[in-house]
Amino acid sequence: MKVTKPEYLALYRSGELERRAEALEARLHSCDICPRECGVNRLEGEVSFCRSAHLPIVATVCAHHGEEPVISGSKGSGAIFFGNCNMRCVYCQNHQISQDLKDWQSNEIDPHTLAERMLYLQDELGCHNINFVSPSHFVPQLVRAVLEAVPMGLRLPLVYNTNSYDSIKSLRELDGIISIYLADLRYANNRWGRKFSRVSGYVERAHAAIQEMYRQVGDLVMDDEGIARRGLIVRHLILPNRLAGSRDSLTWLANEVSPTVTVSIMSQYFPTHQAGQTPLLDREITLAEYSEVIGLLDELGLENGWMQEMGASGNYLPDFAREGHPFDSVLSSSR
Repeated sequence: MKVTKPEYLALYRSGELERRAEALEARLHSCDICPRECGVNRLEGEVSFCRSAHLPIVATVCAHHGEEPVISGSKGSGAIFFGNCNMRCVYCQNHQISQDLKDWQSNEIDPHTLAERMLYLQDELGCHNINFVSPSHFVPQLVRAVLEAVPMGLRLPLVYNTNSYDSIKSLRELDGIISIYLADLRYANNRWGRKFSRVSGYVERAHAAIQEMYRQVGDLVMDDEGIARRGLIVRHLILPNRLAGSRDSLTWLANEVSPTVTVSIMSQYFPTHQAGQTPLLDREITLAEYSEVIGLLDELGLENGWMQEMGASGNYLPDFAREGHPFDSVLSSSR
């Protein structure tokens, strides 16, 4: 395919990118950036659930080789891991930075420095894209950083790697800025979202968010080297005891988004963080649970995407306290 330039370059030239950055930053005065709508004045240093004020909190910047093959490719995805999170999953594999980040204020950086790190990932490490991980509470900051980075030479596709507990109002400001959405679909029942992730209305919020993402970017488009340039990928983590509601979630995807949507079925669940002490979540998934979900793909006609092999648990556990690169693996199989 002919490789087209990311749309944010045109938005920058027209002044629209700056307008959006300013509009988003104004909303930090009474924060409604994510669905929690806490209403605190982050511009004045007030914090609430996400413990994040005005400056972005960046825990790790690296060439990430553990994403889907079309995202990581051969050179890695330029991952920027934001600290803290607007969810509190008891089984979170990134809990060291999403929930337990010590002295998080020391990880605050200004948008210009964040822009410089984006250019480092592009020019020095040669990554295929810039991958914003857990960005839902930092949408204004990432847009400001992109605004700073464009005149410095940024030209890579941008990936929005999210738990899907996102504000539609915020997502609409990302239209034309984000090229690739990498979105979780965690639950099909709000009861489990409340119990295991301390989030209300997850199902409705995630469904609306995924539909908006698909409206913006559509089906996955790759270049001649098999690297994603645009589109939506929906990740679905198989949980023990059918807690992810896989049948309902995948049926919704096929019927309400598109049977051609790209899905990534993840078998890597491991009872990390608090899950080992949480009934229903205190074990890995079984072969029967795995096979049931894989069978749904054929039943529903979901043919585009990937599935991790059974036995992947433990291979994807990052250690953000360890010096150096926290990731070692890539997805092991594809459809």
